Amino acid sequence: MERHQDYVLRTVEERGIRFIQLWFTDVLGTPKSFNITPAELENALEEGMTFDGSAIDGFSRVQESDVLARPDAKTFQILPLTADTAPVARVFCDIMNLDGTPFEGCPRNVLRRTLDRAHDLGYSFYAAPELEYFYFRSDDASSPPQPIDKGSYFELTVADLASDLRKKTVLTLEDMGIPVEYSQHEDGPGQHEIDLRYTDALTMADTVMTVRMIVKEVAQEQGVHASFMPKPTAGVQGSGMHTHFSLFEGDVNAFHGPGDEFNLSKTARHFIAGLLHHAPEITAVTNQWVNSYKRLVVGYEAPVYISWARNNRSALVRVPVPKKNRVDSTRIEYRAPDPACNPYLTFAVVLAAGLRGIEQEYDLPPEAAANLYALTPAELAAEGIRQVPGSLADALTEMERSELVADVLGEHVFEWFLRNKRAEWADYKTQVTQFELNRYFPRL
Repeated sequence: MERHQDYVLRTVEERGIRFIQLWFTDVLGTPKSFNITPAELENALEEGMTFDGSAIDGFSRVQESDVLARPDAKTFQILPLTADTAPVARVFCDIMNLDGTPFEGCPRNVLRRTLDRAHDLGYSFYAAPELEYFYFRSDDASSPPQPIDKGSYFELTVADLASDLRKKTVLTLEDMGIPVEYSQHEDGPGQHEIDLRYTDALTMADTVMTVRMIVKEVAQEQGVHASFMPKPTAGVQGSGMHTHFSLFEGDVNAFHGPGDEFNLSKTARHFIAGLLHHAPEITAVTNQWVNSYKRLVVGYEAPVYISWARNNRSALVRVPVPKKNRVDSTRIEYRAPDPACNPYLTFAVVLAAGLRGIEQEYDLPPEAAANLYALTPAELAAEGIRQVPGSLADALTEMERSELVADVLGEHVFEWFLRNKRAEWADYKTQVTQFELNRYFPRL
């Protein structure tokens, strides 16, 4: 750690950094920050910076408000978009109590605790998300969003604003040391995707927060609104954050099983089984908004049915076939999360569900080989295939009775999250939508 701190201090001096942004997130994954000058940096790295936690949703109560933002020097990066003005860097922070213990309301600490549990079992946890999002002409919520292009899957176009924005975003991320594996146009008009190269889950959660910020900033420079809203437009598919996960034991991929018909180890089978078993109770975390459930419906390629398969994209868990002689790439793809989730909490509950399956040796149900969207309710019931919760209210009911989620999130985050989301659902239920007016007002 001291080596990383020395590197940060030296870089700030040599590159003439004028401000350092201390980044962290609230319980819902909303990015938060405050700036310090280089004169304060050494003290911040050694002791942390005190701030009023009661001002942050899900953090402290007023009577116990002060907390510490302690920078994680390994996450230090110069922000390329500021290079032409006063150079600015950013560093992610762990939020601590004043006595130096981890603050229970910090999502980064929630993920750290779960990763420590995995480490105690001999595992390292890796993630590689695919972030989908839309480019719109403005952020005016009073009228239907207008996408800036009319493209579809893998559309190859002459230079236009959307492709230029995506290209500049990828180059900016690469300048920050964030490797991008793919970028492409997605199915919907104005919809795009950036796939990140896998790394450890904590680094990846930090990276997801960074990518969302950079995508929006690059778009804003051109007067465009980039949205990670799960379902911003009716009639087209929503945006997901399909995420590839793997466990390693040292340098060995714990998911690879050479004697298995699917090349899956017992560890992988138990992990998938745990994820399927606990999927209903973790969905409120992986899909945390009222709008998230407008995406999770049949007909738009979103995962609705709790099942697993190899190349069947109607399943909740997909097992991609690794390239020849690349056993280290054996992984699973969890298709429920959307890009507006809190990545720290999402990765934590996914890992915890999988570890529970490993520890209790859950049996993996048969692969879902058929197109599940084409099956009738009776046929699905006969196969024992359940659905993910159909609304935020249903998801919260599943979460509220989950011992696993309560244990992973900790009492502080668990109780605050439920209260906040119950209030969101209550507010939503009082709204009269345009759909209702169009359907009922003229004839009722």
